[in-house]
Amino acid sequence: MFTGIVQGLGKVTEIIPLAGEVRLLVEADFEWGDPLVIGESIAISGVCLTVTEAQKRLFSAHVSSETVSRTTLRDLKSGHAVNLERALRLSDRLGGHLVTGHVDGIGKILTRHEKDMSLIFTIGLARELQTYVIEKGSVAIDGISLTVNEVRPESFSVNIIPHTAAITTLNAKNTGDFVNLETDLIGKYVARFLGHQAAGVKIDKNFLAEHGFI
Repeated sequence: MFTGIVQGLGKVTEIIPLAGEVRLLVEADFEWGDPLVIGESIAISGVCLTVTEAQKRLFSAHVSSETVSRTTLRDLKSGHAVNLERALRLSDRLGGHLVTGHVDGIGKILTRHEKDMSLIFTIGLARELQTYVIEKGSVAIDGISLTVNEVRPESFSVNIIPHTAAITTLNAKNTGDFVNLETDLIGKYVARFLGHQAAGVKIDKNFLAEHGFI
């Protein structure tokens, strides 16, 4: 689990093809504090991966064929910058929102423009993801926790403040670029439960207890 508060940037130093899968080598441009541990989870541009090797700022992660096919990691090249975030500890502040690192789909930047000191992006998304994107709700774009400004048919807009632009890959993104999207975790569960209710499943105290909410 992550928060969508990016710790810093990393650079892809090598991409090793593995029969449809990929091994990524990434070097962080900042100090980790506590050293990375083999087997821990790390979000690379919003994609939850497992650290397979670690040495100071350099680490490797294995990317399955499923992840390659469903995320923008398939487009990475040596030298590309990526957003990095280590997994959330229970004692950490939850500064963004609950992010799993399980990407729901790929979005396309339809427009980019400046407003005052910030950047405004309009992101196109698949119709099936629209249900989970609401005005003033949360969304993770390339692993960055952001607030939805406005929702339109098959698109939504977000505001990128100067600090976020400066420490993430979004500052280098332009119209036509693709990004990883993860919609709000709580919203997905609510939509799922409402679907059960529509199918005749009553959401009551017993239902909530059965599913671990109380």
